[in-house]
Amino acid sequence: MKRIVVSVTNDLVTDQRVHRICTTLSQNNYEIILIGRQFSNSKTLQRKYKTHRFKLLFNKGALFYAEYNIRLFFKLLSSKPTILLANDLDTLFANFIASSILNKKLVYDSHELFTEVPELIHRPFIQNIWLTIEKFIIPKLKNCYTVSDSIAKYYFKKYGTQFSIIKNVPYSKNKIISKPFPFKFRKEKIIIYQGAINKGRGLELMIETMLFLKHSILVIIGSGDIENKIKTKILKLNLEKKVKFMGRVTPNELQKLTPSADLGISLEENIGLNYRFALPNKLFDYIQAKIPVLVSNLPEIKKIVEKYNVGEIILSRKPKSIANQINSLLKKRDGFYDKSLQIAQKELNWENESKKLIKIYKNLK
Repeated sequence: MKRIVVSVTNDLVTDQRVHRICTTLSQNNYEIILIGRQFSNSKTLQRKYKTHRFKLLFNKGALFYAEYNIRLFFKLLSSKPTILLANDLDTLFANFIASSILNKKLVYDSHELFTEVPELIHRPFIQNIWLTIEKFIIPKLKNCYTVSDSIAKYYFKKYGTQFSIIKNVPYSKNKIISKPFPFKFRKEKIIIYQGAINKGRGLELMIETMLFLKHSILVIIGSGDIENKIKTKILKLNLEKKVKFMGRVTPNELQKLTPSADLGISLEENIGLNYRFALPNKLFDYIQAKIPVLVSNLPEIKKIVEKYNVGEIILSRKPKSIANQINSLLKKRDGFYDKSLQIAQKELNWENESKKLIKIYKNLK
């Protein structure tokens, strides 16, 4: 049996893309070892494949990346892999060196355009370090896939490296099991945001928009770097009754909560190519939950929404304009998007995407 050693820098718990890929490969007779890291508050894992999590001395900055990649490198050497799978640029260096020493095939899954994330675009020195790693390794790679056409085209134009597309879509929900939100409300419409609470996600804009919305509640599910800043803004604007935080929840819990919402939002800002080319998994989660969406006017997101007619593109990034558009969306008759969502739901799911994944692994170069 071929052994695939998969590596990420997160704690594995909420990374659904990696879990889906590992599950699919395991179901197709590959032995999986998934490597990540463990925090003091990390939840227990129950997976049908092997996992290993490092407890690190450093959990951020240059020392974290150095410690993680050194430990990952030695773990890869001792794991007797047949195939190495690196997820994102921050695991690629250790995987590339190990694959060269062991003479094993290396697969690269680029979840995003790492060197263009908002945390790097205003830090040129750090960004150039990652760009140097990228320029050194990516032109040498033969087995790569990513989440969107735009990212694949970017890498091909820059390095001449071919990337296949494996979208970050969830499993199909043939039967939707919904669960009410754990707070009191009357007849308000529920607007949901799920995902990282980081810079550039449009959350500050959406909170300002809530000032102009009546009979609606914004529910934010997730955590991230600007969580405290967002909470402070809510208090400052006296919006505690109109914006509810739920923090991080398990993927299974989230799948039950999302269908209870009336609208899903994905309002990423056009800051850096990573966000411009993004195709967020929350968009597909909303579709599987059969709720319409309101999204940013960015090429990959716009393409999905317009192709399947599952919602609207924002016309302006001004709070009052967005509020007017949301009011219009929420007033549309019940079932207005049902047929479109059903078509999208049947096409944009992991059952379809996993077939492409298996074809990649059966034809590794």
